Amino acid sequence: MLQPATLADLPAFLCAHAEDARAGTGCTVFIAPDGATCGVDVRGGGPATRETDLLKPENMIQAVHGVVLSGGSAFGLAAATGVMDELAARGIGFPVESARVPIVVGACLFDLLVGQNAHPDAAMGRAAARAAFEREAAEPLAEGNVGAGCGASVGKLLGGERAMKAGLGICGLRLGELTACAVVAVNALGNVRSADGAWIAGCRDGEGRVMDPLEAFGVLAQQAAAHAEQEADPAAGPCANTTIGVVLTNARLTKAQATKASSTVHDAYARAIKPVHTSGDGDTVFTFASGEVEADYDTFAILATEAMQGAVVRAVEQAEGAYGLPAARDLVSC
Repeated sequence: MLQPATLADLPAFLCAHAEDARAGTGCTVFIAPDGATCGVDVRGGGPATRETDLLKPENMIQAVHGVVLSGGSAFGLAAATGVMDELAARGIGFPVESARVPIVVGACLFDLLVGQNAHPDAAMGRAAARAAFEREAAEPLAEGNVGAGCGASVGKLLGGERAMKAGLGICGLRLGELTACAVVAVNALGNVRSADGAWIAGCRDGEGRVMDPLEAFGVLAQQAAAHAEQEADPAAGPCANTTIGVVLTNARLTKAQATKASSTVHDAYARAIKPVHTSGDGDTVFTFASGEVEADYDTFAILATEAMQGAVVRAVEQAEGAYGLPAARDLVSC
């Protein structure tokens, strides 16, 4: 029977956030001290990623020690360096003579136009890694305007002033002993819909209501036609975006299976976000598998996809209005 699950059901992984709420950016780390199998699938035209080539099934590395989701666009990749430093100081990583080399991969979203144009650095990444070791396993990991979701927003088809605040969401499911927990920071160009198909956050019309994305595209076409003879403003148009997530699981997967699962889980993005995987998004999914439970691959992939769809919805439902942007909860209350 399908049941809800939490990160506490996956003791092989340590997780924590660090953020600067004033600046509007942060990072979220997932650590497997003993190493775990990891795969990735990157879509969209604007990714900011670290060490994802290592995760190709044909490459040598078979175990990863950390996955980092971060704000700050490409600047935020520095957070993974701090995580790597903390793990090495704790003796975690592959032994290379007298050294330890932790394998830390990551992806970043673009939040530089929110808050104070700041970005996570190595110190913030190291603080998040330290917090992961100190956090009580039973303590729920916070959602909303935290970690990599601190400066996240959605619905930027007509520019940032029409957008809404989003954040970080978590959803876990368990089938017997098999557990999959999805964690995602939603910073999409497009809108987000609930499981029943209703738009719950995204591009707003002149009265503050969430528009259908196709309606927003119609407005864009009208604007383009009206300004066809004018010189294009390079600062105009949609803001940079990217939705980044990870599925943590106790399933026993090969690198090839973890990679394929990451590809399948992108279906959850496509179900919940419209449009998705655009040239302005760098949408990324990691699958991080600790391997305690023998599981049918397809069963896991289905479970992981359902968990990720739930996490995307929670990322907007748990967000709070900030940086001049309303959240879904604000629309419900008005």
